[in-house]
Amino acid sequence: MDQCFYAMQLDTPGAPLRRVERMMPTPGDGEIRIAVLACGVCRTDLHIADGDISGRRPIIPGHEIVGRVDALGLGVTRFGLGDRVGVPWLGRSCGACPYCATGQENLCDAPEFTGFTRDGGFASHVVADARFCLAIPAAFDDVHAAPLLCAGLIGYRAYRMADGAKTLGLYGFGAAAHILAQIAIAEGADVYAFTREGDTAGQDFARRLGCIWAGASNEAPPAALDAAILFAPVGALVPEALRRVRKGGRVICAGIHMSDIPAFPYADLWEERSIRSVANLTRADGAAFLEAAAGCHVRTHVTVLPLADANRALDRLRAGEVEGALVLVPEGVATGNH
Repeated sequence: MDQCFYAMQLDTPGAPLRRVERMMPTPGDGEIRIAVLACGVCRTDLHIADGDISGRRPIIPGHEIVGRVDALGLGVTRFGLGDRVGVPWLGRSCGACPYCATGQENLCDAPEFTGFTRDGGFASHVVADARFCLAIPAAFDDVHAAPLLCAGLIGYRAYRMADGAKTLGLYGFGAAAHILAQIAIAEGADVYAFTREGDTAGQDFARRLGCIWAGASNEAPPAALDAAILFAPVGALVPEALRRVRKGGRVICAGIHMSDIPAFPYADLWEERSIRSVANLTRADGAAFLEAAAGCHVRTHVTVLPLADANRALDRLRAGEVEGALVLVPEGVATGNH
């Protein structure tokens, strides 16, 4: 095996990622080394690259990783060499704080996050804590599985907070929303898609996936919503969505970063409307979501780019020029189910 691996590394927020070569890492106790087959590009990667959220520097981004185990650390029994695994955003939790003790490891006081506080999957290889990796269902090939590991997971956690909404609004119809819409529709919900003003291509995409209505985020849908989930990181959408949900309705903010929420009249919140945020995910979320996605025959819409084009991928995401999700593939890796 080659003694080096390569990656696209972020040194300074706002600067382009640069290609680096490093010595091949050895997994520690409880860890696995993974040969990356595909890594999705998430809006959180963009927030990290742009400095909207601040973590370790330098860092290799990427937290929607699909790959094959090629080395085992001591004590690993969950996976074997050659197993196909997924690595999500939550890379490790402390296991000892009050949140971990009550099954809320997503709120851990001392967490580690893939591609943010520990190196991620914009690379040919990555080391991960085996306890926080997920088995990938055979129903999904590598590139179509990658967006499930954050866009899908966070969307699903937000969806469960919607508490069985039958009329569901999705603000920001990107990677997460296009996955969640398929699950919600399969479970009988009427889904309303909200996009940037003038994004007719995005609205057409939403309708093709079965959304009952699609329009601009400043438009009123033809029916009151039981719940609205915000994937767009725009704080001004919170009061906008509050005005679209019925009495007792919920507005759920699903992003890790959002611009400031402007002041709004109490009347928009009154009548037991509520606002919630989604923070990270748990391993239980991962298992439940992947089972649901396979059962609903979710089909992610992906555009595949070589890993060397990571900067171009971030530029496209920043400009809103993505239908579905972007996925990076290291050089020499054939796309498909490996």
